[in-house]
Amino acid sequence: MTNEHNSPFDPAFRLVHPETGPSAVLFNSPHSGAFYPQSFLSASRLDAMALRRSEDVDVDALFGHVPEMGGSLMQVAFPRAYIDVNREPYELDPRMFSDRLPVFANTKSLRVASGLGTIPRTVGDGQDIYRAPLTLDEALQRIEMLYKPYHRALARALITAQRRHGVAVLVDCHSMPSAAVGRSENLYCDFVIGDRFGTSADPSIPDCIEASLRNLGYVVARNRPYAGGYITEHYGNPDSGVHAVQIEINRGLYLDERRLERLAGFESLQQHLTIMAGELIAFIDAEHRPLSLAAE
Repeated sequence: MTNEHNSPFDPAFRLVHPETGPSAVLFNSPHSGAFYPQSFLSASRLDAMALRRSEDVDVDALFGHVPEMGGSLMQVAFPRAYIDVNREPYELDPRMFSDRLPVFANTKSLRVASGLGTIPRTVGDGQDIYRAPLTLDEALQRIEMLYKPYHRALARALITAQRRHGVAVLVDCHSMPSAAVGRSENLYCDFVIGDRFGTSADPSIPDCIEASLRNLGYVVARNRPYAGGYITEHYGNPDSGVHAVQIEINRGLYLDERRLERLAGFESLQQHLTIMAGELIAFIDAEHRPLSLAAE
């Protein structure tokens, strides 16, 4: 948790462990934060509902029973439209700011070009967020008070898991608009599992997740159209015993995407994701823990 001074978020994020302590498997929901500071709402040209179009609504709740199954769970309070931790620390769009950006800012990434940098310029449907340019100090303050403490805590949790269990598995949890995978029967899927095309995790880990979801009756795709973002790429290092996988959930399974309200299928999906989490945790404990630790 962070209790940085002058932050409207207290705490900015939560890391919940099972009763047995930090797990080898950490489920992370970086885009489900739903607290919108009044200062942010006042600076925006959009209403709160429009700002929420970028939010992974209730994904943290879908995985809320993970600690009961023996996994750890990380959740954020701040919304993605305010700052996006699934980006490099300084992916900044010069069009947004009244000041010249520092030379270390990445102003040329595809994510910046689309308006979805570390401090997003637009929400998910392409609408500009702000009434007027921001100051550079505002951006740097958000990065220092939210982005950096979050990533320090996430990195520390994975190091702790790897030292304690001999392996760490990060499951980065997101949701995708149903339109993104529903344009034709050939594209339709309920989940997309991303492992950066086999580079961020041992193949057996996404295989386990996919098998579990398929056994529960879901249609699962791999790496297309979502292979994993900055978090998956940055933390996934199988050679060092740290694996990272991204899961994208079709919002149509559980959410009225216009009203952003839960559908009747929410509880069933939550139960199924809890089953999947339990099967993954058991698999990691049986197959990926070093023998010396498993025997203790």
